[in-house]
Amino acid sequence: MPKLKLPDSIVPAPLRKPAKPGQSGTAKGQAPADLKTAPPRRKTDVERLTDQAVEAPVDVLAWVDQRTGASGFLTGMLFRKVPKGTNWFYTLGSATLFAFIVQAITGVFLAMFYTPSATQAYASISHINNEVPLGALVHGMHKWGSSLMVILIFLHMGRTFFFGAYKYPRELNWVIGVVLLILTMTMAFTGYLLPFDQRSFWASIVGININGTGPIVGPYLSDFLRAGPELGATTLSRFYAIHMLLVPGAIIALIGAHMYLVVKLGTTAPPWVKAERPKPATPVSQLDAGAEGDGDGNGAGPG
Repeated sequence: MPKLKLPDSIVPAPLRKPAKPGQSGTAKGQAPADLKTAPPRRKTDVERLTDQAVEAPVDVLAWVDQRTGASGFLTGMLFRKVPKGTNWFYTLGSATLFAFIVQAITGVFLAMFYTPSATQAYASISHINNEVPLGALVHGMHKWGSSLMVILIFLHMGRTFFFGAYKYPRELNWVIGVVLLILTMTMAFTGYLLPFDQRSFWASIVGININGTGPIVGPYLSDFLRAGPELGATTLSRFYAIHMLLVPGAIIALIGAHMYLVVKLGTTAPPWVKAERPKPATPVSQLDAGAEGDGDGNGAGPG
C-alpha cells in the first residue's frame, strides 16, 4: 500500500522534512549588482591576527568559566541584593580586604631582599630603604599599611557589633571575623620584630612577657614564641615563618569562608531602618459589600 504523503503547504514549517542539498526547489538568484562591481575586501593576515588577539582574552575567560563555573559565584557576589539604608559603613570590610591585599603584595617584594638573620636583618632593611629602587616606598606602604589594616578591622568589627549583624543566622561569620581579628594582631606583632633593631627587640620582649601572664597556656605560648629561654636568632626565624607562611595562609582561607557566608546570607539593614509592615488584608465580607454597593467598599446601593 503506497504511503500517503501530505502536501508541504499544509505541514507546519518546523515539522517539514528538510530538502536535500541542491534540491530545495528554489532557483538561485543572481548576486546583487554591488557585489559584482565592488566585492567585499578580504582581511589581510595581520588584520585576522589582530582580531584573534582582541578576542583571545574573552575566549580564555570563557574556557576557564566552562571548567570552573565561577561566573555563578561572581554574579551572586557582585549583583546581590543590598538592604535599604546601606551606607559607607558597609565598605569597611572591603577596605580591610584591600589593605590585606596591599600587605600581601608589598610583603612578597620585601621578602625578595630581606634576610631573616640576627646579624643581617637590620642591614637588609637598610639596603631596601637606601639602595633598592622604590624600596623605601614599598617598605613604607607595608609598615604603615599594617597599622591601617588593624584600624580598619577594628572599625569593621565595631560596625558589625553595633548594627547587630552578629545575630542569627550570621553567628558563624561573626566567629570567623573574631578569629581573623586575632590573626591580624598576630601578623602585626610578628612583623614588628623583623627589622631587628633596638625598638623592635625590646618591644617584642615586652609583648612576649605579656603573653606569658595568660592563664594556663600563657607560659607555653611565651616559650613557643621565644623559641628558647631568651629572645634571639631562633626567635627571629620563628617570627618570620609565622608572619610569612602560617598566618597569611590561615587569613586567606578564612577570608574565603567569610566572603562565601556574606554572599549566601546577605547583609543586615542599619538598626535605624525599620521594616515596612504589610498592609492588613480586607475582610471578605467587606469585599462582597463593596462589590454590591457603589464600588467604593461602602456597601451603599442605589437609593
